[in-house]
Amino acid sequence: MNNVFVYCELEGNIIADVSLELLTKGRKLALRLGCQLEAVVAGSKLDGIEAQVFPYGVDRLHIFDAPGLFPYTSLPHTSVLVNLFKEEQPQICLMGATVIGRDLGPRVSSALKSGLTADCTALEIGDHEDKKEAKVYKNLLYQIRPAFGGNIVATIVNPEHRPQMATVREGVMKKEILDPNYEGEIIRHDVAKYVPDTDYIIKVIERHVEKAKHNLKGASIIVAGGYGMGSREGFDMLFELAKELHAEVGGSRAAVDAGFCDHDRQIGQTGVTVRPKLYIACGISGQIQHIAGMQESGIIISINSDENAPINTIADYVINGTVEEVIPKMIKYYKQNSK
Repeated sequence: MNNVFVYCELEGNIIADVSLELLTKGRKLALRLGCQLEAVVAGSKLDGIEAQVFPYGVDRLHIFDAPGLFPYTSLPHTSVLVNLFKEEQPQICLMGATVIGRDLGPRVSSALKSGLTADCTALEIGDHEDKKEAKVYKNLLYQIRPAFGGNIVATIVNPEHRPQMATVREGVMKKEILDPNYEGEIIRHDVAKYVPDTDYIIKVIERHVEKAKHNLKGASIIVAGGYGMGSREGFDMLFELAKELHAEVGGSRAAVDAGFCDHDRQIGQTGVTVRPKLYIACGISGQIQHIAGMQESGIIISINSDENAPINTIADYVINGTVEEVIPKMIKYYKQNSK
C-alpha cells in the first residue's frame, strides 16, 4: 500500500521510546506524502498494546503475537518484516538505531534488496534529479547523517528500491502525542504464516538487562567536557560543578577516547543524543558528530579558550576563557548562592 512503516521495539510489553519518537516523525512524513502511518509490533502477550501507539497517529497496527517472538531473536523478526513487506510494499520503513535495529535493519534490507542508512540525524521528504539519466524522482526520503568522520553532512536518497529504510538513535526525534483518542485499525496476523518453525532454532535460556548507570537522556542540565579539559582529573571539576547544579556529566568523543571520562557518558553521533534545558559545553571544539547529539538543547553555554571554536556558532552564550579559570569561579558562585 506504499505507506510509512515503523518497527516498534518492545521491552516486555512496553514500546521503546525511540519507536514512539519514530512514530511521531513517521506521522509527519506520512502527512507530507499523503499516505498512512503503519506500525509493526512483534512479541508475546500483546493485549492492549494498541493504547501505546495509537495516540501517535498510527492508522494501522500490525500485531504479531507468539511466545517465540519475545525476547528478540534475529530470524523470526526478520521473517516477520520481510514477508509482511512483500505483501504491503511500504515506501518507507523506520526503526531505532539500537542493538536490535542494527541487527534487524540490515537483514531486512538485504533480503528485500533495498538500501538502508544508519544513524540518521534528520529525515525529510524531497525531490531528486539524476542529471546523468535526465530523470527526476519525486517525494523521496532524504536520509541525513554526518559522514566521512563527521566532516560533512550527507543527504542520502534511494530512488529505485523500496522500502527506503533508515535507523535513528533515541533522542534524535521528538516524541509528541498527536491525539490521545486517535483510533486506528488493528490487524492481528497468524504468525505461523510469516515465520517458519526453523526460525525458532535459537532459544534464550537466560536474559539479563542492566539499566544505564547515568540518566543523560533525562537530565534537564548537562555539564559536558571535551578534550580541552586536559585530563581525567580535569573532569573532576565538571563533577563538582554538576553536583552544585544537580546536573549530569557528559563528554565528547575526543574526551572519551583520551580516557578523560567513561564511554557511557559520550554525547554525539556515536554516543547518546540529549535535549536538556541547559547544556554547558566545557573545552569542546564542536565537531559535527558532537553537535548532532546536543544541538536541540534549550540553552547552550560554551566555555572555550578558542573564540572561533565551531560550537560557539550554535551557543546561546559564549564564555571566552580557559576551563581552569572559568569553572572554579562558577563552582564558587553556585556554592555561595545555593545556601
